[in-house]
Amino acid sequence: MEYLPLVMFLVLLLMLMAGYPVSLTLGAVALMFASIGMVFDIMRPDFFQLATYRIYGIVQNFTLLAVPLFVFMGVVFEKSGLADELLETMAMVFARVRGGLAISIIVVGGLLAATTGIVGATVVTMTVIALPTMLKHGYKPELATGTIAASGTLGQLLPPSVILVLLASVMNISPGDVFAATVIPGAILIGAFILFIYFNARFNPEVAPLFDAKTMLKNQDRTLLTRVIRGLLPPISLIVAVLGSIFFGLATPTEAAAFGALGAMILAALNKRLTYKNVREAVRSTTRLTSMVFLILIGATAFGLVFNGLHGDQLMKDIIAAIPGGIWGFILFSMLLIFILGFFLDFLEISFIVVPLLAVAAQAKGIDLVWFAVLIAVNLQTSFLTPPFGFSLFYLKAAAPPEIRINHIYRGVIPFIILQVLILMILIIWPGLSTWLPEQMSLWQR
Repeated sequence: MEYLPLVMFLVLLLMLMAGYPVSLTLGAVALMFASIGMVFDIMRPDFFQLATYRIYGIVQNFTLLAVPLFVFMGVVFEKSGLADELLETMAMVFARVRGGLAISIIVVGGLLAATTGIVGATVVTMTVIALPTMLKHGYKPELATGTIAASGTLGQLLPPSVILVLLASVMNISPGDVFAATVIPGAILIGAFILFIYFNARFNPEVAPLFDAKTMLKNQDRTLLTRVIRGLLPPISLIVAVLGSIFFGLATPTEAAAFGALGAMILAALNKRLTYKNVREAVRSTTRLTSMVFLILIGATAFGLVFNGLHGDQLMKDIIAAIPGGIWGFILFSMLLIFILGFFLDFLEISFIVVPLLAVAAQAKGIDLVWFAVLIAVNLQTSFLTPPFGFSLFYLKAAAPPEIRINHIYRGVIPFIILQVLILMILIIWPGLSTWLPEQMSLWQR
């Protein structure tokens, strides 16, 4: 019976891979093994009372209120068409650079990541707007699809990402510290993507022909400078205001999220796009996404209670203690485990099921949890690109033109997966890339 927690974990993985809903599966497995534990007197009979208290605590968590607010902020950007104009403007800015259209997509992906934090919304938006344009201008399908999929996953890493809020919650650390810790790694990752595209286009001109911005400007009454002022400055100003208020301690993540949601609505109104239809669709999308996140969080809480009630926490400590190599052995084991699980499981499942177990072990070993959270976030980002169940690949294929086949997408994302793994290795070797900015912000706030 001492291995019952492992059996519980394996049953959960098998049911998830079989396609059962995540939230319902978590709760069902928890109830099933709680019953087994009570029958054999392994678990205390007050489990259901404890579960009620925990669920009530989740609903009362003020930090998690940032989740629906950030989601709403991003959906307003998407539904109001502000994201479309952002991409078109950036494409014109990089028009004279070899591979400029693809580079503009990476930059806009980073900006949308900082405004939406939702990978699915960013990937679908970029696919609908950018992919037909790239194919029309002679870009190879592999580079076009790989670039769009990779740019969309930046919403996983760059603040104010929803997953960063959730990671901070399950690891009991400050969301502001996690936001600050991902800024430099996110910038490095964007830089690596841009350099790859530039040199790939330079040495293989046929994969990314030069883009002619005149074709987009000739039928418009605005100059490029006007488009930059109207299309780039407002969203960038909002991003700086939201993140700056968090980094400098002027607002909590929840307060900053509320400000960002209001700012997105104001920008949509100024562009005459704050219509009843757009607001209604934004509210509906926000409700669906938020409900999904919180249902999974409640199910994961019940699962974690039962797992610990069956003494799974002690079993995990014994297993991790047996890993050779000390702290570095544990880090490598954790990253390899998350990377492999990313082939088959969604990032939310990994965050709520696996991360809490690893976080407890990391804290016991004296590892900086903020740095560890950044490593997990970068690693989880690859799960969106890794076949066969990379969600960005599904989003892209669903929104792509019929001539785009799945093998184009698979071949296109491989270089970006390799780059993400290399960046992860760099962050493991040099922890200061993640910890320096939070330390400086902490000193400034004092």
